[in-house]
Formats: sequence, C-alpha cells, structure tokens
Amino acid sequence: MRLDQQLSEKWISPSDKVLDLGCGDGELLAHLSKKYNISAYGMEIDQEKIAIAISRGLNIIQQDLNIGLHRFADQSFDYVVMAQALQSVDAPDVLLKDMVRVGKQAIITFPNFAHWKTRAFLALKGKMPVSKALPYMWYNTPNIHLCTFRDFEALCADNNIRIINRLSVNGNQEDSFLGKRLPNLFGEVAIYRVSAI
Repeated sequence: MRLDQQLSEKWISPSDKVLDLGCGDGELLAHLSKKYNISAYGMEIDQEKIAIAISRGLNIIQQDLNIGLHRFADQSFDYVVMAQALQSVDAPDVLLKDMVRVGKQAIITFPNFAHWKTRAFLALKGKMPVSKALPYMWYNTPNIHLCTFRDFEALCADNNIRIINRLSVNGNQEDSFLGKRLPNLFGEVAIYRVSAI
C-alpha cells in the first residue's frame, strides 16, 4: 500500500465505521477490514473497480462524488477517507464540508502543486509538469482543481475545519526532514486528518 494509505491506517481503530470516497478496487478497505474488522463502505463510479471491490466482500455504492454525500446522516461514520481524489471533483470545498459533516474525522490526500519539482518544471520548460504525483498530460488529466498545502489549509480555515494532523511525503511515498519542515516546497503528496470545529 502507498504510504498515505499506511498512515491512514494508523488513525483508524478496530470496529470503526469507515467510508472511502473514490475507493477504486477497494484495496485499502479490504486491508482495513481484515486487519481491524472495521465496518467498511466504499463509493466509486468505475464499474470494473466496483466489481473487484465487491469480489473482496466490500459494500460499495456506485455514485459520482460530485453528487455529494446527502444520502448520509451527520456523523454516521468514524472516518471518511478520500485518497488522491480531492483535486478531481467539481467542488472540493463542498465535498470537504460534506466529509466532515458525515464523518467524525476525515482523511484527505492530494498532490501538492507547489512542490519544488513542479515549480522548476514550469519555470524551466514552460510546460505543465508530469511526475509520479501528477502522472497525466495537461489535456487528459482528471485533476481540475490542483492545490497546495497552503491552499488546503486556507480552505479549512475559511470553512471552520480543524486540522488534526498534517503530513507530507515525496513521490516515492517516503517522508523526509525537508518535507516536514517545508511541506509546501518539499512535499509531493499532502496527507491531512481533519474534523469539523
């Protein structure tokens, strides 16, 4: 599993009720279910990935994240997890508020567009960067709302969302001293644990 998924695992406890948004083939939920006996629910739009997740014994809801989480009551999950998908939804601010409404806490990961390699690529080549954290060309990327650590923290402050933990990792999913000290410059992937205030 990616480091962002492993770190998410540290925060989740046995028997927690977890909703994974954009759960893909259910790798994280299947792992957490086996290890911690959580109540696992996933939300995914891709039918092929849903079939794999269901074959793993998971409860999956086929739904576009852009529709929101209106079907869920307030605080109906211990955790709502969204790994590497915030930047691909139509209204990240609306979905983030919905996540902390539905979950007691939320875990969000996204690529940091202010990473030094991205800045250098833009400055030196004058083209949109392609990297492990941003693996698409500008014309076929699902990423429509790229942001940085600072952007996300400002969004949280503007919406009364409390940041409990902030971590950064590089493209190889490893943490580093510089990533901890200057995450906006040296963190390729942002990992946050948040809740409503």
